[in-house]
Amino acid sequence: MSDNSNTFHAVNVPMSFVYELHKEMTQNNIILTYEGYFSQDITKSVLAMTEKKFDADGLDASVKKKVFNIMVETLQNICKHQFADEDELRETPAIFMIGFEDGDYLILSGNPLSSSKVDNIKARIEKVNSLDKDGLKQLYKEARLGSTISDVGGAGLGFIDIARKSGNPLVYNFSKINEQLSYYTLMVRVSGKPSEGGE
Repeated sequence: MSDNSNTFHAVNVPMSFVYELHKEMTQNNIILTYEGYFSQDITKSVLAMTEKKFDADGLDASVKKKVFNIMVETLQNICKHQFADEDELRETPAIFMIGFEDGDYLILSGNPLSSSKVDNIKARIEKVNSLDKDGLKQLYKEARLGSTISDVGGAGLGFIDIARKSGNPLVYNFSKINEQLSYYTLMVRVSGKPSEGGE
């Protein structure tokens, strides 16, 4: 991976990352961006619009499948964890973006959530980021067999699946908004090159 200023290597990044990436993507190769409250209907619309764009661009089927599956997990993640207070959402809305950079697709999400959830989510992401391909495969099997679904709605399985499909560490950040809320961002980088022999 190249080491230029547009490539993000850090696992825990500052809040300004979201705004800088948004600016960069807006100026260059943004595919889709949505800011506001996320419902199941909005999620379906975002997925439908992106699928039409990918089909129009003739995106390779294996790449489309990976990006689309990661989008589904990411959007579900927002719906599960976004803080539903209307006033707070106006101040710090949830955001979802897809962009294209250096041959890779970037999937970024951000949303306010209860600070009480931070440690749990952070531990799950760190666990996933610490494992190689075989380790992720084993953890996925164990999670499914053990039905390890907690109060975060099975987000552990989602993170494992995202890491397996992207082949990259999950880039995340939690920034404190106030005593009750934090802003949670997650970025996933997916290669735009077709898979050899499938997943």
